[in-house]
Amino acid sequence: MTTAPVPAAPLRFLSLELTARCQLTCPSHCYARAGPTRGHGGMTGGDWHRVLDEAAELGTATVQLIGGEPTQHPDFTELVEHALQSGLRVRVYTNLFRVREVHWRLFAHPHLSLACSYYSDDANQHDAITGRRGSHTATRGNLAEALRRRIPVRVAVVDLGGGQRVEQARAELQALGATAVHTSQVRAVGNAARSAAPSASALCGRCADGKAAVLPDGDVAVCEIGRHLTGGNVRTTSLATVLAGDHWARAAASVPRRAAAVCPPDCAPNDDTKCGPDTGGGPCPPADS
Repeated sequence: MTTAPVPAAPLRFLSLELTARCQLTCPSHCYARAGPTRGHGGMTGGDWHRVLDEAAELGTATVQLIGGEPTQHPDFTELVEHALQSGLRVRVYTNLFRVREVHWRLFAHPHLSLACSYYSDDANQHDAITGRRGSHTATRGNLAEALRRRIPVRVAVVDLGGGQRVEQARAELQALGATAVHTSQVRAVGNAARSAAPSASALCGRCADGKAAVLPDGDVAVCEIGRHLTGGNVRTTSLATVLAGDHWARAAASVPRRAAAVCPPDCAPNDDTKCGPDTGGGPCPPADS
């Protein structure tokens, strides 16, 4: 009789990066180097359904669907419905550029919440950062609609520096009625790293601490930001087997830990819920700062 593998630590939060496709390019900072011409990766809809089932079996509380832009994946609606039916809480990290009516109905579920990034109250500055004209108007409008529908939304104002209107963006969001607004410094990953090699120095120090991320090709990474630190692939083996393996243990151990663990286990991209100015903790810096 074969004994099922047991991960060394509970998996509380699992992020599923469904696709690298996105209507935006965010040329100066997108950690996934997503864009309109990118694909959905090697994971099939069936693969994602199986991973959701395995996450539920492992006792995972929350799954995050992210991209790229997760709503661009052809199986997005079915995957959200499957996750909710499996008893998982769902967070959709979306750019809110375009929201179909079927998505609004889906987002109204009491166990679903939204998260998005925002950049400036100035439309031209915001659009230059996203690489898409009209993105400020679209995101702002859909954010206002989500708040009108009383859908929980967490908003990260991503600070790239260089005179960006960060505080004005926070004020604009709060005026719209957004209460979960935080500021996050851009990390040197993906487009923000330019040509530099991936480095663990960009990480907050809580990667793989009760969380993991599955990338579009099935690789399991310590988080989306630490996407170069992988411990196996769920296309070829189960999620539990990956998380119980030596390869995963080595990837987790390679994350430099901070003396004080101030970031939450679900410290998603650009999410500094317990590290931001609203809590008096200061910005969540890279792990080696």
